[in-house]
Amino acid sequence: MIKKKILLVIVGALILYLASAGLSYMIFNSVLKRPLNIVTPFGNLTDVTSGYEEGNRDRPCPLNGALFTKKREEEWQKRRPLAVMIENHVDARPPLGLSRADIIYEAVAEGGITRFLAVYLCQDAGDIAPVRSARTYFLDWVLEYGAAYAHVGGANTPGPADALGQIRQYGIFDMDQFGLGFPTYWRGTDKLAPHNVHSTTKKLWEAAEERGYGPKNDKGKRWDENFTLWKFKDDLSLEARGDQKPIVVPFWEQSGDYTVTWQYDKNANFYRRFHGETAQIDKITDEQLSAKNVIVQFQVERLANDGYPDGHLLYGTIGQGKALFFMDGKASVGRWVKKDRISRTQYFDSNGKEITFNRGLIWIETIPVGNEVKY
Repeated sequence: MIKKKILLVIVGALILYLASAGLSYMIFNSVLKRPLNIVTPFGNLTDVTSGYEEGNRDRPCPLNGALFTKKREEEWQKRRPLAVMIENHVDARPPLGLSRADIIYEAVAEGGITRFLAVYLCQDAGDIAPVRSARTYFLDWVLEYGAAYAHVGGANTPGPADALGQIRQYGIFDMDQFGLGFPTYWRGTDKLAPHNVHSTTKKLWEAAEERGYGPKNDKGKRWDENFTLWKFKDDLSLEARGDQKPIVVPFWEQSGDYTVTWQYDKNANFYRRFHGETAQIDKITDEQLSAKNVIVQFQVERLANDGYPDGHLLYGTIGQGKALFFMDGKASVGRWVKKDRISRTQYFDSNGKEITFNRGLIWIETIPVGNEVKY
């Protein structure tokens, strides 16, 4: 009799757990698909002034050439670039804070699921999410800027994809959530874990300063002392712009949810980002993600074969290869060149002349050699 009562209690508890789990899942996957109204523990920190602040805008951002005021330049001179690992899993969308990045890298993390490395210097993002884990090839892009690297753990299986070991080995300015915690990072209520780690550029730069990761290293050398600047130009006139067809960038053919379509807006001279027919919106600013320049670089993709169940990847980030460039409604073919791990990747046209980009966000897509981009 006692055993039957115990069994009934266990069964009842299990039913209650499954019911509550189902209810939670329903809430997160239906109610929270509505437009987000996220309030951080620190209030609304979204920087809405980046595109609208008053003053003479004649100071080029060192990363993407966008023009800002002297006041904003004085702010970015006090800090080093910040590189944040941001997720793009379908369950993690919409990502927050990408519309205020200066440069964005995108590549597959594993299983055909892409991940972003958003680089900030000249603008502030009041909420950034979901912050996720490190991967080895993204480190090679972090090092190009001497950036402080914000992430939540990372691949640590022994072998060539051991990102956490390489962060220490390469001397990267590490901003791992597991070493910082609250208030630099927190888990929001907008998504289920692991898709809900948030931060802000303000909190990350404050933590970087406390760790000694300011604009100078411990030897007094500024991050940009030997930085190779990109080359920039003004937009072409409306009459001189092209009529670019939609650009379809496949990462993995079997993972169509991560194929990106860029649609050119000739009047605004932007490329607007879609997954299929769905516009990707930054819900913090209600802006559609867009770029002034889109680069597609083809790199050799291979498995790390380190025993990790989902298969850690490696990309040939060092050396050279084919690249496609999209700006002003026109497409061109050239190549990317990266001499070593810390050198900035440079881009050249078919005649060997370095590409001059438009001022504004640069979005760099890394896809496997052999993939076909439609444009």
